Amino acid sequence: MLAAFACVFPATAGAASGGLSPDDPAYKPAAKAKLVNGKAIPPRDAPPAVVKAIEAANRIVEKPYRYGGGHGKVEDSGYDCSGTVSYALIGAGLLKTPMPSGSFTNWGKRGRGKWITTYANGGHMFVMIAGLRLDTGGRDATANGRPGSGPRWMTSARSSQAYSLRHPSGF
Repeated sequence: MLAAFACVFPATAGAASGGLSPDDPAYKPAAKAKLVNGKAIPPRDAPPAVVKAIEAANRIVEKPYRYGGGHGKVEDSGYDCSGTVSYALIGAGLLKTPMPSGSFTNWGKRGRGKWITTYANGGHMFVMIAGLRLDTGGRDATANGRPGSGPRWMTSARSSQAYSLRHPSGF
């Protein structure tokens, strides 16, 4: 009788995990980007849209903080929090026009993404891309600037309490 079940339910390497294998690339955690002189270097295995988001954000890091910056026009002299996140997502082809932080509370899919996660509430937002935080309200020594000094990459996480976590489908 046991042999009959073995034919119907063959043993697999992932049987103990419900058929999922930690070696399956779809479930492997995303690699982390590196931070070099304030610019993010994407991981080698990052999807093209993630690489484009990082490249776009690198173009605006070190620009000053400017309330409303990045909303009236995408290419701007300074950026606020949602203008910064919008710029990166537009560069990746994941967003068509800039949005305010409150609108990001319902954008994309719920929860953390594998590569990109937005953290938004009605007053502030930031994004994690390939393990690095892109934020205008930095409190991280790697930010090369003062808190709130404008778009910066940071290696430290920030509390997600009071934020809506969302991600683009597939990322």
